[in-house]
Amino acid sequence: MRLFNQTVLKEKIAEALASVLPVTGIVLLLLVTFVPVSAAMLLSFLMGAVMLVVGMGLFNLGAESAMTPMGEYVGAKITSGRKLWMVILVSLFVGVMITVSEPDLQVLANQISSIPNMTLILAVGLGVGIMLVLAMLRILFRIRLKYLLLGFYAVVFILAFFVPENFLAVSFDSGGVTTGPMTVPFIMALGIGVASISASEDGSGDDSFGLVALCSIGPILAVMILGLIYDVDAQAVTDYSMPLVDNSRDIMLLFLEGIPHYMKEMAMALGPIVIFYLIFRLVTGGMGTGGLGKTLVGVVYTYVGLVLFLTGVNVGFMPVGNYLGRELAASDFRFVIVPLGMVIGYFIVSAEPAVHVLTKQVEEVTAGAIPGKVLSATLSIGVAVSVGIAMLRVLTGISLLWIVVPGYAIALILTFFVPDIFTSIAFDSGGVASGPMTATFLLPFAVGACTAMGGNVVKDAFGVVAMVAMTPLIAIQILGLIYKLRSAKGTTEETADQIEELLTEAEAETEDIIDL
Repeated sequence: MRLFNQTVLKEKIAEALASVLPVTGIVLLLLVTFVPVSAAMLLSFLMGAVMLVVGMGLFNLGAESAMTPMGEYVGAKITSGRKLWMVILVSLFVGVMITVSEPDLQVLANQISSIPNMTLILAVGLGVGIMLVLAMLRILFRIRLKYLLLGFYAVVFILAFFVPENFLAVSFDSGGVTTGPMTVPFIMALGIGVASISASEDGSGDDSFGLVALCSIGPILAVMILGLIYDVDAQAVTDYSMPLVDNSRDIMLLFLEGIPHYMKEMAMALGPIVIFYLIFRLVTGGMGTGGLGKTLVGVVYTYVGLVLFLTGVNVGFMPVGNYLGRELAASDFRFVIVPLGMVIGYFIVSAEPAVHVLTKQVEEVTAGAIPGKVLSATLSIGVAVSVGIAMLRVLTGISLLWIVVPGYAIALILTFFVPDIFTSIAFDSGGVASGPMTATFLLPFAVGACTAMGGNVVKDAFGVVAMVAMTPLIAIQILGLIYKLRSAKGTTEETADQIEELLTEAEAETEDIIDL
């Protein structure tokens, strides 16, 4: 078996190009027409776009050949032994480990200077670990996801009324930023591995989804609890502006300086997972089985892909997003940031690396019953709406609670009317959609607009990640409702046809009897 398949890599690059090209084209059109920028920023943006395409292609190939098999192996092994203590211990360890090593968590910690960084990181890691344990137990004991979601979100919104308002947006954003592109494939695959071995009566694998949904709640609860303990004061400390450069060589140096930084971050993030997997495989007697070489090559693809991707979005895309928001909000047509944000949001979700992993796994687990393209389009619509609402918050200063409370209430009510698998996929998609593209383009875009209008950045601009994480819950469940109604209609029509056929046969038999 060849470890390097050039044809597959070309396919992944082509998929990445199709995902990144629309949003790149829209932004490029704005930069050369309505919002002119310096040649340096334009060149930096184009270089970032190229790195995005190559990085996403490598990541998708690596996630498919390494992260997914690793997660499925661990999930299957801890379940096949039928030892509850092993499921709890491994799930807790994996949840804490992958969260603590998540680079975006460090960024979140820097926004909250009044809480020690290590205290926040460990608290969030423990929150994700505990929720991952509960998610695993839910699969094993076949507990319906909606009941857990109702209970935990009730706790979240009760706490929300006691958390300082300036701290609220950061708390909700934490649920999205800590489930990044590196952790999501492993967590989702872990659920598939557990569900494949667990004693599921229907054997459909529907229970494999919902892990990301519960894990996204852990950071929100952890940060809110810290907000009640500490005298918190969240503040925006990230500098989204582009450093001054004189020529193209200086731009190249910006990217070359960024690559070692993200190489270190990704090594710290990916390294513990790989080491844990190798040790776990050795302990469980799987070291002699085949496929290890392919998995390790896939890890390299994942690592290189994420380094290129994060360098591209942080160095090339982040300054442009901030500049666009600032310039458009400072113009006489500031309300254009709402429809423009919606258009960018619609296309930008396709550029999220973990979204490709989600749509592929959904299509495989459901045997094509839920097409990946339909799921992706529904996600795009949901994110477009969320970015539009986020931009309205920037313009009007509406409190985040006025949006998230009714939004999550609608999402939770829908859980009683749609098939369980759509609920699981919907709440998973919230954490998946709010990835690095949201954090490094949409958030700087909102911050730039808020800064130009003289608003409170932490209160009004932050929360865009929370918006992106919320609306897919509603959009995908509405898709589930449509599927359910269509299925019911199809069943009714099939039943009617069967009844009509039986009546026809009965009439024929009656006529035969009369003739006799």
